[in-house]
Amino acid sequence: MAKEDKKKETNEEGSEEGGGGKKKLIIIIAAAVILLLVIGGAAYFFLLKPDPVEEEVIDPGLAVPVPEITQSTEIGPMVEIKEFIVNIISEEDRHYVKASLTLELSKEEALEETNKRMPQIRDAILLLVGNKTYEELQDLQGKKQLKAEMLSKINSFLQKGKVKAIYFTDFVVQ
Repeated sequence: MAKEDKKKETNEEGSEEGGGGKKKLIIIIAAAVILLLVIGGAAYFFLLKPDPVEEEVIDPGLAVPVPEITQSTEIGPMVEIKEFIVNIISEEDRHYVKASLTLELSKEEALEETNKRMPQIRDAILLLVGNKTYEELQDLQGKKQLKAEMLSKINSFLQKGKVKAIYFTDFVVQ
């Protein structure tokens, strides 16, 4: 009888261990399947998803028409705008522009009007230059764009004639 009790205890313990082992195995397999699903989902998300389309940033200043400098034989009257200093927009340090320029006018009659409107003209120039960034004024295209904007703005004031060309006689960006 003692032998039979030992066999029953052994069978009961063995079956309990076998059942417990199967439960552990099922849990491990389920965890492995879940882990593989998570890894597969992450791989799909990062590796197979389409790249976002980046919008190309276009500088609005490139759309401003820049008049070509023409070689005319006739030179119009000239008006000198004395040196001015303007702080410009900069993210890092403080920068400024020191410049002087000359306006070439279309008619002699515009000379008197230009001299009368000089405060308006200087104000317009200071505002235009002050709204430029350091980077814009470093290259040739930025300077041409500034000239075109000045030409347009100054011509909006004048009634007896127009500005044919603008010449920078001094231009320093620091």
